[in-house]
Amino acid sequence: MKKTFYLFNPGELDRKDNTLKFTPIVGSESNEVSMPRYLPIEDISEFYVFGSLRANSALYNFLGQKDIAVHFFDYYENYTGSFMPRDSLLSGKMLLAQTSAYQNKSKRMVIAQKFIEGACYNILKNLRYYSRRGCDVEKIISDIKEYSTRISSAVSIEELMGIEGMIRQTYYEAFNLIINDFEMGPRSKRPPLNEVNALISFGNMMCYTLCLRAIHQTQLNPTISYLHTPGERRYSLALDISEIFKPIIVDRTIFRVLNKHEIQDKHFEKKLNKCLLNLSGKKIFVKAFEERLNETIQHRALGRKVSYRHLVKLECYKLSKHLLGMEMYKPFKMYW
Repeated sequence: MKKTFYLFNPGELDRKDNTLKFTPIVGSESNEVSMPRYLPIEDISEFYVFGSLRANSALYNFLGQKDIAVHFFDYYENYTGSFMPRDSLLSGKMLLAQTSAYQNKSKRMVIAQKFIEGACYNILKNLRYYSRRGCDVEKIISDIKEYSTRISSAVSIEELMGIEGMIRQTYYEAFNLIINDFEMGPRSKRPPLNEVNALISFGNMMCYTLCLRAIHQTQLNPTISYLHTPGERRYSLALDISEIFKPIIVDRTIFRVLNKHEIQDKHFEKKLNKCLLNLSGKKIFVKAFEERLNETIQHRALGRKVSYRHLVKLECYKLSKHLLGMEMYKPFKMYW
């Protein structure tokens, strides 16, 4: 199975015959380099680049031929963009279907409601899991269930986004009851102000790029979305789909690394009005995130085990079938 490679250190990436050579740069000023690492091209699905990277057009041509994406992030852990291989799977028929569903208010609402419905269901699954383990979250569960009854009666995307906001704000109140040793406080994003918020922002960004890559491997166009308003500078369909998987993948990873003390106070870099994961913290979180993606479940419809990573791709296929009128879209819901 192909792997995702994470480049945390600054370095230079080159093609070496049918392999890739990554040479880390030890000192940015002296340009001192360390021993290169050779990566077999057939083992790579994509790169996540957190440090500065030197590469030339020949390298990106090679990556494009091999269908390898490269995702870039700045020093503050913000996603800044991706190099994506040519959209060989894009279909005019699918593009028309996506556009038509977006322009039709009732069709758009149906899809948007499904995204929130799936996200809410998976949020409640998380809360019930920790309720069985002694966390006093029954009041929060009750409040979210009440908010969820309003999803089907929402008459506008704005109203639906308001309901989603109330559900997630209430859900975040449970984090202090689930997580040991750290306090979440109010949700803060740009920049995150404490450790839990830093993990949420970093994990959500990872989930966004995961969904973007899955969309790119189907016929869907990532710029046409239904819950989030399409924007000129973002792939908003990835935001839509990530709503379903953030509780399952991101939040459960956060609970694990904090409650098992895999990530501690020493793994954060705290400066004036911001808190970010340091290099060691990023590596620990990414390792746990990858382990979560590679976990498998017994898929009821397929009758075989599939990974969480593959579930995201299957979600894109289900949405494609809905848009083409083949079957109604049903969001993924945890059933264990």
